[in-house]
Order: sequence, then structure tokens, then C-alpha cells
Amino acid sequence: MSFPALLAADASLIQTRLDAAFASLPDQPVTRAMAYATTGGKRLRGFLVLESARMLGVAPAVSVSAAAAVEALHAYSLVHDDLPAMDDDSLRRGQPTLHIRWDEATAILAGDALQTLAFELLTDPALGSAEIRLKLVAGLAKASGAAGMVLGQALDIAAESAGTPLTLEEITALQAGKTGALIGFAAESGAILAEQNPRPLRAYAAALGLAFQIADDILDVTGDAAKAGKRLQKDADAGKATFVSLLGLDAARARAKWLIDEACDHLLPYGASAQNLIDCARFTIARES
Repeated sequence: MSFPALLAADASLIQTRLDAAFASLPDQPVTRAMAYATTGGKRLRGFLVLESARMLGVAPAVSVSAAAAVEALHAYSLVHDDLPAMDDDSLRRGQPTLHIRWDEATAILAGDALQTLAFELLTDPALGSAEIRLKLVAGLAKASGAAGMVLGQALDIAAESAGTPLTLEEITALQAGKTGALIGFAAESGAILAEQNPRPLRAYAAALGLAFQIADDILDVTGDAAKAGKRLQKDADAGKATFVSLLGLDAARARAKWLIDEACDHLLPYGASAQNLIDCARFTIARES
């Protein structure tokens, strides 16, 4: 199966699991808003959960709740990031952002509910022993909280408010939290589920997460808004420092490629079974959205 086909198949599997979770909730505007927020997208983080587990012998039927949890958590972060008090965006995945489609209060509540749903999904007995599920819960909490994704977003907002562009070192640290922490948890999840050493996957994800953000910065400058499904060049409009503004376009592309090569090198212990994760890494810097 080609990588795009595998990515689409895994996205469908994750959507089915999310749909089942929503079906168990009251049919209310917040529930419908939650479903809206999780529709579409590449499901790259969820794919990393499913594929890292698959590579280590854990079937998708076992790991899918963890993949859905990561996607629910990611969706919550996007809903809140799009709010007027944060990034103030009106378009996401080619559709009106949730607070535009509904209202700000519904967006806040839907985001809150998606976050708690993520942790509920990680209690699914299908994921394994109580010890495995506890490690997953702790890992997602750390990756998404005040030492991870939330910290990265807070640093980003503080820098924008201060009006002082960040240095390359500061942007790298910021994105390690804002983007990289959740990608890191997603890739490590397979090792947690398989009860194996997560170190190679952790190193792979660290390089992958940074390359992913550099690719986003490149797309913000060179991308097609119709393909991206969101407003572009907003960082430049806001006067924010990015990897492109600090390195230049060619050097940013070179840095992203170097990071992907590094990520793939960390997968060498897994041999040919890591090919799908290698393809995922290459896709990260070749994507158009």
C-alpha cells in the first residue's frame, strides 16, 4: 500500500473511533461542534500512534483509541488556538473555524470537552493493562500541558505581545513544546503499548517535530491557501520571527531536510519494518497543507 493510501486508511479508522465516541454523548450543540472540529485533516499524529504500534507488533484494533485520543487533543488545541484571544483565525481545514461556525462560548466548551475526551479514550481496556493505560495518560498530560504544548503556545503569545522577535534558539525551544511535544507522544505511544524502549522513537519524533514546524513556516510563505485550507502569511503580517525569516527560505528547506534525514537515522534499529515511518517523515516536508 502506498503511503498516501495508508495515511487515508488510518485516518478513516481514527474517524470511526471518534464517531463512536461522539455517538455515546448527548446530541447537543457542543457534541456536534466536537465532531465538526475533528472532521478532516491528515491525522498525521494519529498515524504516528498507529504505525509506531504496528511496527512493534501491536494491531490497529488495539492502538486506535490512543490514536483517536491524540487527534481529539490536537483538535482541542486548534479550536482554542483559532479563538480571537489567541491566533484569531477564521479558516481551518478549508472550513470556517468553530467559533465562526457557532460562537466563542461553544468553541471554548467544545475544546474543553475534546481535551477530556482524549483522556477518556486512553482508559479504553483494549489498550492493555492498567499500567500501560496509566503511562499513556501521563504521557499525553505531560506533552499537552504546561511543560509541553501549552507552554509553547504561551511563549508564542508572550513573544507576540512583547513585539520582540525571537532568536533561532528561542523559536526552536518554543516549537519543541507547541508542535513537537504532541508529535513526540504520538510516536512514543507505540513503544508504550508494546512495552518496549521508546528512546529511538523519541529521538525520531524530536527531529520530525522540528522539521514539521519548519515546513509549516515554509508553507506560510510559499503555499497555496486553497490547498492549505487556512490563511497564509499571517506570521509575516504579524511581524513574528520564523525559521524562514531567520534562516532564509533555502536554508530553512535545507535544515528541514537535514532533520528528516536525522529522524530516519534514528529508525535504523527497526530495519525494514520502519519504512512507513520513514515515508511519513519524507511526507512531512513534501506536503502542501
